[in-house]
Amino acid sequence: QVQLEESGGGLVQAGGSLRLSCAASGRTFSSYTMGWFRQAPGKEREFVAAISWSTSTYYADSVKGRFTISRDNAKNTVYLQMNSLKPEDTAVYYCAVKGGSTRVTLEQSYNYWGQGTQVTVSS
Repeated sequence: QVQLEESGGGLVQAGGSLRLSCAASGRTFSSYTMGWFRQAPGKEREFVAAISWSTSTYYADSVKGRFTISRDNAKNTVYLQMNSLKPEDTAVYYCAVKGGSTRVTLEQSYNYWGQGTQVTVSS
């Protein structure tokens, strides 16, 4: 059974940093694209970042230059380093495993999802 478990969320002041982790189990994910999405209160879930099996990276315009996605295949873990955080980054952050060859930015492209971790940025 595939499981994804996010951790590292919390409360941080604007301008601060957090590092999210997503530990995968039940399968080896080294050949899969992994992604991060987020959902703010009252809003739809949106793409944040993704990393392919070849470590190509993709970012939403809103986080480019501030967030960095990486992966450690030996640990079956993907990370999201978030710097210069803003109040508008407040959301529940989800990691997901992408299936097929559809666009990395589409929520529908991902087959497995974690439960999410809350990130709150105070002003």
